[in-house]
Amino acid sequence: MHKNWIAGQWLGSDNVQQNLNPSDLSDVVGEYVRASAHDVEQAIASAHAAWPTWSLSTPQQRFDALDMVGSELLARKAELGELLAREEGKTLPEAIAEVGRAGQIFKFFAGEALRLEGEAVASVRPGIQVEVSREPIGVVGIITPWNFPIAIPAWKIAPALAYGNCVVFKPADLVPGSAWALSEILSRSGLPEGVFNLVMGRGSVVGAAFIEDPRVEAITFTGSVPTGRQVLEQAAARRKKVQLEMGGKNPLVVLDDANLETALDCTIQGAFYSTGQRCTASSRIIVQRGIYDQFTSELARRTQNLRVGHALRADTQIGPVSEAPQLEQNLSYIDIGKQEGARLLCGGERLERDTEGFYFSPAVFADVDSRMRVAQEEIFGPVATVIPADDYEHALALANDTEFGLSSGICTQSLKHATHFKRSVQAGMVMVNVPTAGVDYHVPFGGRKGSSYGPREQGRYAREFFTVVKTAYTAA
Repeated sequence: MHKNWIAGQWLGSDNVQQNLNPSDLSDVVGEYVRASAHDVEQAIASAHAAWPTWSLSTPQQRFDALDMVGSELLARKAELGELLAREEGKTLPEAIAEVGRAGQIFKFFAGEALRLEGEAVASVRPGIQVEVSREPIGVVGIITPWNFPIAIPAWKIAPALAYGNCVVFKPADLVPGSAWALSEILSRSGLPEGVFNLVMGRGSVVGAAFIEDPRVEAITFTGSVPTGRQVLEQAAARRKKVQLEMGGKNPLVVLDDANLETALDCTIQGAFYSTGQRCTASSRIIVQRGIYDQFTSELARRTQNLRVGHALRADTQIGPVSEAPQLEQNLSYIDIGKQEGARLLCGGERLERDTEGFYFSPAVFADVDSRMRVAQEEIFGPVATVIPADDYEHALALANDTEFGLSSGICTQSLKHATHFKRSVQAGMVMVNVPTAGVDYHVPFGGRKGSSYGPREQGRYAREFFTVVKTAYTAA
């Protein structure tokens, strides 16, 4: 049984859940406890008690702990990647790469602990010195989703600790295994008791405690739009600092002058890899009419040839859907698209394989109108909607015709259009001739409109959320 890490101890519970492999429902990945309200209160109290000392810890102490975690993640990426693939369903190469990315994130923020800077500023008044510095917030509640069960925890936990905060971490209830493995490494990293706490369990218990307890100064959340909005409304009412990453309906524009191979590769990787379960996935493919028929025909052919199967098998390109409710949601949107008048070119069916799992064939809808639900609502599955555009200006307008604004892309050989698109598209991240999904760990991550709220994640910009600014005046 895998327990919660609270106040420097592994604590059990009578409430235990089984973690099942979506590629093979007979494979129990492990048994993981669920925290009670008392467990969460204990974790918050422990973090609160540890913060006065940890907030004054040396940069070297923080570096040593985070660097150790990063080194072990990189050394064990094959082993932990297999665990990740078993519990979440992404293919083994993708899972191994995700663990490697988590290791790189911890290594990066280990360095950031040594690089936190301040400013010495001349005062407008004689004989006074001004210093501007950054300090940790306090106790941070971290809530992460199931689709990146080790990378997203890494890019929240690592900066929180690097800048001197204490952490109470709640992973997604669906995929506790990778989070527990990361927490087990953190438990051996030399962090003082209470600095890091793991509380696995339901959002209705753990998340509610984060919001209600005044000792939690900040909450960083990645997950669904409805839950994110609820977190914002309730936490803001209690004057907590809030950071949200919620969703996307990301456009990929393909102009007539695009290299067809590049455009198809960007579409397939962005729309279907990781089973389309990425907030940066390309779900709205906006194609100029000059190549529309050729592009949609070839996209459907290549999509049909994608190999859907068990996440651990070497020939699998697309793993299973994460869970039964997500599979049902994917299937329901196939029905919605048909009813709205979109033309289903391929896929959209539940598949049977050698093992019982949540297998679904990647789908392509053509002749989609931007006002259709399948073109506006986040499906979070391997479903691409292809929308025709008259010209570049029309394509840009369609790209911006969404309540979301996380990632966007364009495939073109025109420097003029690429430059204008980067400046004009309403998204936090823009890709030119590369897939909309797939980002670097050392630069900012985040979006606009309904996709994100608060400061950016990752890279040096992470300090905007995990620190507060202090201005000090000293008379000579």
